[in-house]
Amino acid sequence: MPAAPAARRLGRGLRGALAGALPARPRLPQGRWAAAAEGRAAPFSTLTLQDLPTAVLDCEYAVRGAVSRRAEELGAELGKLAAGERGPDEEGLLFDQIVPCNIGNPQAVGQQPLEFHRQVLACLTDPTLADREDLYPADVRERARRYLNGITGGAVGAYSHSQGHAVFRRDVAAFLAQRDGVDTSFEDVFLTDGASAAVKMVLSLLIRGGEDGVLLPIPQYPLYSASLSLLGGQSVGYFLDEDAGWGVSVPELERAVSEFRAEGGVPRAIVLINPGNPTGQVLSREVLEQVLAFAEREKLVVIADEVYQDNIHAEDKEFISCRKVAHDIGCTVEVFSLHSASKGLTGECGLRSGMVHCENVSRDVMDQLYKLASVNLCSNVLGQALMASVVTPPPPGGPSRERFEKEKSETREALKRKAKMVTDRLNAMEGITCQAIEGAMYAFPKVVIKGYVMKKAISFATPADQIYCVEMLERTGVITVPGSGFGQRPGYFHFRMTILPDEATLEKVLDAIERFHGEHPGGWFK
Repeated sequence: MPAAPAARRLGRGLRGALAGALPARPRLPQGRWAAAAEGRAAPFSTLTLQDLPTAVLDCEYAVRGAVSRRAEELGAELGKLAAGERGPDEEGLLFDQIVPCNIGNPQAVGQQPLEFHRQVLACLTDPTLADREDLYPADVRERARRYLNGITGGAVGAYSHSQGHAVFRRDVAAFLAQRDGVDTSFEDVFLTDGASAAVKMVLSLLIRGGEDGVLLPIPQYPLYSASLSLLGGQSVGYFLDEDAGWGVSVPELERAVSEFRAEGGVPRAIVLINPGNPTGQVLSREVLEQVLAFAEREKLVVIADEVYQDNIHAEDKEFISCRKVAHDIGCTVEVFSLHSASKGLTGECGLRSGMVHCENVSRDVMDQLYKLASVNLCSNVLGQALMASVVTPPPPGGPSRERFEKEKSETREALKRKAKMVTDRLNAMEGITCQAIEGAMYAFPKVVIKGYVMKKAISFATPADQIYCVEMLERTGVITVPGSGFGQRPGYFHFRMTILPDEATLEKVLDAIERFHGEHPGGWFK
């Protein structure tokens, strides 16, 4: 594709090439190219870009794509400036801080972990702490002892059952039973290294060959399209209706399926992301019923990505699980429900803690899913414990409960304020419109791009919103993700930003975006 070379140039951060005025920094030849330049014989290399699998080359993950890579380079330059390692003739930067608004990574921007869960994990890593009455509350120590008694030899460093230790899966099953009002077996729960690992396992069950496809919302979280590329399957986009608050419509689903079948494709599943990523909408029971009925008619598996279920910001919205609705209406399609400790009010992204629950899945297929889980032996055991603990609050009346509720309430209320702040501020900017952030952790505003940035995009055959986001980073230090990385209707441009930085920082970020957007048509290098 013609955009690939330009995308790689963006990833290398060739500021001069983008700006059209500053020369690119020279790069020394390496490997076989260095050898050729010096007249030596080129070393043998099995792995060259041309020799890599097409599936790897086609795989894209915009959340850590060109903008993120350029941010790493700029971060290194900031470090040199701070250490006094830059010469007086070297180019300076236009900001003194990089603010990562590209990834839903709460603790990276200052959100504090919930104390109760961290104390439980501390006792698991050092079991002697579970006996320290002077150190941790009784409910922390009781939970830690119960977990330690339920795992192999009380050792979190030992492999677990491939689905996860039963003691943890039982807690998760109890949570699901209470949430959905449906009896839940712990045998239907797989604990995974984050929800991402669960996504890849489930997609591995679905893709048999190049004709198989999965319906993905557009915009979508690019884990899905990237994973489908690696598996050799096809992404089948169904457009969300931006003007209807990123709504899902059955006629649009029918269009996507019929067109895919007309091209010889075989639709296998539909992905629902609720609350939406990157779009932040919360799906109603009515919409879920309609989608489940559609999936049953079309014989599609449902992948319910519900990792943001605890992030509801709109007062008139509530999270309802896809599995609960399926049970209530007697729908028998397979539903794979995903959850994670990375999001919600815990934000424990780095501990890689997730799960998938399997509803209406045959035992034969469950055996194959177990085999896939067994290939990696097990997920990390501390992550398993965290997933179980996150869905199991400290007991009412216990010594940890009051502080736990206070921490959760403060985090939840701050996110609600920030969701409103970001929505209102973006909509007040000329040329930017943003649907209400009902849930999740992101804004996905539509942006009018013109003038200097649009000309540059045309020149480099690169999506205009990618150029826009790189230029924003270069001018402000704010990292965002271009909407083209998530998919969008042709002719429209967006970017995704998190609402996670603290409120004072977020105000400065929005000020910077407003200044940047007002300046971008005319450019900065005359």
